[in-house]
Amino acid sequence: MAQDSPQLEQPMVHLVHMAVFTLVVAVLGAVLYSGIKGAFMANPFLNGLILTTLILGMVYAYSRVWRLMPEVNWVNNFRLGENSDQPLPTLLGPMATMLGDASRRTVLSPASMRSLLDSLASRLDEARDLLRYLVGLLIFLGLLGTFWGLLETVTSVGDAIRGLDVTSAQSSSVFEELKNGLQRPLAGMGLSFSSSLFGLAGSLILGFMDLKASQAQNRFYHDLEDWLSTITDVQAGTSEAGTASAGIPAFMRIDMQGLQRAIDRLAQQVEQGQGAGISPTNGSGG
Repeated sequence: MAQDSPQLEQPMVHLVHMAVFTLVVAVLGAVLYSGIKGAFMANPFLNGLILTTLILGMVYAYSRVWRLMPEVNWVNNFRLGENSDQPLPTLLGPMATMLGDASRRTVLSPASMRSLLDSLASRLDEARDLLRYLVGLLIFLGLLGTFWGLLETVTSVGDAIRGLDVTSAQSSSVFEELKNGLQRPLAGMGLSFSSSLFGLAGSLILGFMDLKASQAQNRFYHDLEDWLSTITDVQAGTSEAGTASAGIPAFMRIDMQGLQRAIDRLAQQVEQGQGAGISPTNGSGG
């Protein structure tokens, strides 16, 4: 019954979207290289830290989608009964342990299905948390550079004003001192704006990568849920009194139900045979 359902799809579409977006960002960076280089040199240390965080986040986003491929392959091969030589998956480790051998007939109870899906959702959420933290870190680094630059600007403006010699009779010398004194405040403004530029742009790029990775994981989760629903028996694990039947393996529940039906049919045949044997006796006695 599980083999009739469609196979789980590989997340290739999301990888293509991420690759195209990365290519567009690289082309824009090449076109605006001269301006980006000037902004980067305003504070190479902080801006370099922002770019390093961005690159690490993009690599991690790709790895989140890439790691879904062996999981999808394992599920598809399990459905076809061809997973005997495959290593156990990482995200679906509990499910692989519970389902066991692909060659035997497997039936899950609703509680087991929900437990497997909750375990998978927890692992996927853990993977999302790091990337979302990196997005917030990029915004924080951009704001840090902004306030750092503003602080340096305010301090430099105060030093420039205090350094002016207003008693000088030559106005040209006063303006020359003012021009020299404003160089540091302008450098501080460049620091603040460049850090904001790299931080916000990096968070935008990494946010899109996080979006596509989350879409790939959600698609995998929903496809897996659809497949598990095809091997789930809503009556499995529940006795006639409505209580959970503990200690019965999932793969034996269908066989036990069939055995119960066979016993019921045999009991009906015995009752019919006994009734047929008693009726003539009663008639002759009358």
